[in-house]
Amino acid sequence: MRNLDHMNDDIFLFGALFMVANKIDTLLERELNRYGVTSRQWFLSICTASLFEKPPTLKELANVSGTSHQNVKQVALKLQEKGLMSLNKDKHDARVTRVQLTPESVDFWAKTEGDSQRFLGDLYRGIAPEEFAAARIVIEKLMANLQHMEEGEKE
Repeated sequence: MRNLDHMNDDIFLFGALFMVANKIDTLLERELNRYGVTSRQWFLSICTASLFEKPPTLKELANVSGTSHQNVKQVALKLQEKGLMSLNKDKHDARVTRVQLTPESVDFWAKTEGDSQRFLGDLYRGIAPEEFAAARIVIEKLMANLQHMEEGEKE
């Protein structure tokens, strides 16, 4: 790899975010391939299981995962075909579709827990708690800025 020391920190970070995201996706796809799921299916399952108290809507999942309603629906439908997710019309508003993990999904993801922990351990090797805290501050600010930019587009 070329020496990047001469690069401004802001430009380095911008490029590194893309590179890191692509590498994580590639390596995670390789790991998850043996289970017959994709990294996007895994991520949608994690969001569904951990970010909501009740089954989320497709729109809510799209908002937290940073993608479109249509992309979330396509991934959710694939998970439904595998028996790992169910899509159901909301009882109060038939226009709204709610997403829920199935009992089979809970069992399925429990089987992958060891591999998930190993992957994260390898990914985070050598990173100190204070470095995580600093990185979180930067990422949260980037996320807020992106939200602001997105809202500006809608105006």
